[in-house]
Amino acid sequence: MTDSFARTESERERLALIGEMADSFKPLAQAVDQEGGFAFESVEKLRAAGYTKWAVPQAYGGGSMSVYEMVLYQERIAAGDPALALAIGWHVSSVAELAAKKTWSEDKLAPFLRAVAEGKLVNRAATEKGTGSPSRGGKMQTTAEPKGDGYVVRGRKTFTSLAPALDLVLVNTTLTEGDAEGPADFLIPMDAPGVSVDPVWNMMGMRGTGSHDLVLDDVVLPAEALVYRAAPGKRGGPAANPHLLHVPACYLGAALAARDEALAFAASYQPNSLDRPILHLPHIGTLIGEIDIELAAARHFMYSVAARWERPVADEAAGIAELGAVKVVAIRTALSVADKALRVAGAHGLAQTHPLQRLFRDIRFGLSNPPMEDAVLRLYHQQALREAGQA
Repeated sequence: MTDSFARTESERERLALIGEMADSFKPLAQAVDQEGGFAFESVEKLRAAGYTKWAVPQAYGGGSMSVYEMVLYQERIAAGDPALALAIGWHVSSVAELAAKKTWSEDKLAPFLRAVAEGKLVNRAATEKGTGSPSRGGKMQTTAEPKGDGYVVRGRKTFTSLAPALDLVLVNTTLTEGDAEGPADFLIPMDAPGVSVDPVWNMMGMRGTGSHDLVLDDVVLPAEALVYRAAPGKRGGPAANPHLLHVPACYLGAALAARDEALAFAASYQPNSLDRPILHLPHIGTLIGEIDIELAAARHFMYSVAARWERPVADEAAGIAELGAVKVVAIRTALSVADKALRVAGAHGLAQTHPLQRLFRDIRFGLSNPPMEDAVLRLYHQQALREAGQA
């Protein structure tokens, strides 16, 4: 089921390369989960293969990976190591979004993209304990102030995925200059004085993402570190970001892995009360059939939406809701698949040494990734009100 959505020879070749690496990630994924560590070796394999620069446009030395391709490869990585896929997905999606939207001036965007093409890893540090999810619109408590010819940044960011391997971090701040105050982004090298990582990540699921706290203790930056500043008084509504499809791709990849583990167990487990493996039992066949139907429906939805976003979408408001719906359907599907997979394997799948219990825990974490289900449902409610003339 992992290669059925590749459309071209180029995509099939790239997917084969990613798939070979993804399968090699599985043993380390299990060890990292048990130790609460980080898969440095797997990250370096992706970097050495050039995957970390595929999202960079060819003009800057990258591979010009489309949204559809990103979904294809991220899902496959997740089938090998969901935590690694989620972590590297934030790098890939952040780079692709910046390259596509071009909200930075060319003199800032070009050197950034070239640095990524040379192998630098980046993630956006936006979440804070005091504000919760950035999608909720809270004011950033990480501050930036002018100092000499540059700025000084202070604060703490949570959920900074890929933190142990990052070279650069894009930090969302509240910039204060005189009486003016507003959102601003700074591109900060991880080796800058005052930047440190507090290794606090110790979650039940997605343990290998390395999503530690980023500490910014009076970080003095040159003027060019300010890469984006919102226009005064500008707030606006949510903007479409198809690159966030890496999130549902990750969880459907994890669900595919759970499906394969359940199938392998059912095909090999034969208690002495039976004359053949349990895969032949009707109720096990029903569970496998339900898993495959659910996965097929969710994956077709995800890939069809990804294909639509390879060109401009006429109704962006409806497009935003649809992008969110992909994530909601993916998480609901992955949760159901993981539950059914454990029903197939029974208590065997709950052993700490069995991949199924890790995949079950990793998939639960999808409930906490953006966009949140309640926000997506609210978008559809608003659409219904407009359609009924009740808005």
